[in-house]
Amino acid sequence: MGIANVIPGVSGGTMAVSMGIYDRLIHDVTHLLKEFKKSLLSLLPIGIGMLLGIVGLSRVIGWMYDRVPVQTNFLFIGLIVGGLPLILKEIKGVKPKFSHIISFGILFAIVIVLAVLTGVTGADADLSFGFVNLIKLVLIGIVASATMVIPGVSGSMMLMLLGYYEPVIKCINDTVDALKAMDMAGLAKGCGVLIPFGIGVVIGIIVIAKIIEMLFRKFASVVYYAITGLITASPIAIIIIMMKQDNFPGWSVSAVLTGIVALAAGIVISVLLGGGSERSNKKE
Repeated sequence: MGIANVIPGVSGGTMAVSMGIYDRLIHDVTHLLKEFKKSLLSLLPIGIGMLLGIVGLSRVIGWMYDRVPVQTNFLFIGLIVGGLPLILKEIKGVKPKFSHIISFGILFAIVIVLAVLTGVTGADADLSFGFVNLIKLVLIGIVASATMVIPGVSGSMMLMLLGYYEPVIKCINDTVDALKAMDMAGLAKGCGVLIPFGIGVVIGIIVIAKIIEMLFRKFASVVYYAITGLITASPIAIIIIMMKQDNFPGWSVSAVLTGIVALAAGIVISVLLGGGSERSNKKE
């Protein structure tokens, strides 16, 4: 799940469904206070595993953005597009109502507006230490974690749209390097970003998971139409963000051709992951 949450377009929620632990995970999160010991024993090893997955893959993602940015973005677009069938199956046969169209349109518009207004893939993101930035990082963590627990929606994708994906990945890598070198100044700088962001993630998972559980129970079709709008707009948003850069590094004929291959690979990987979750649901 940690690896999935690092990759834009791949949903940690989908991975939980595919492994057959989604319902238990949501129950443990939403009943943490009522069943503290039981929930903690269940969530702790998952949390440790997610942390290891995030730290491990952040290095790979950082290298990919430095060396093959075009192909990396095309891969992410493919992963997002490939995840659409999983969500579309949930609204198959549901006759669209006004509420469905509105929810789809609102989320679609929000994603596009975020892409237009945000800095170029995070280059303008301010991670300097300060009260306003601390609050901002907590809020971004809440938004990212809220989307992490929804099957088919990627928290990293939301970070990318907010312009904080690459800065957070870089900060994780820099913090790990500082820890290895026992660089206290670098470690403090990294913790100044990751701690408030992590607090936001925890708050989002605990609080928003309860709301999401209620929304799915009462307005499942409306929620799925909203998710469809978000996912449909995301590839467009990534392209907008790429085009906003004056001299996007890596553009060439060979980069575009290999990018198309990466796009196809992303679609195949995402479809296979979606098929895994469907098979898991049938077994249950």
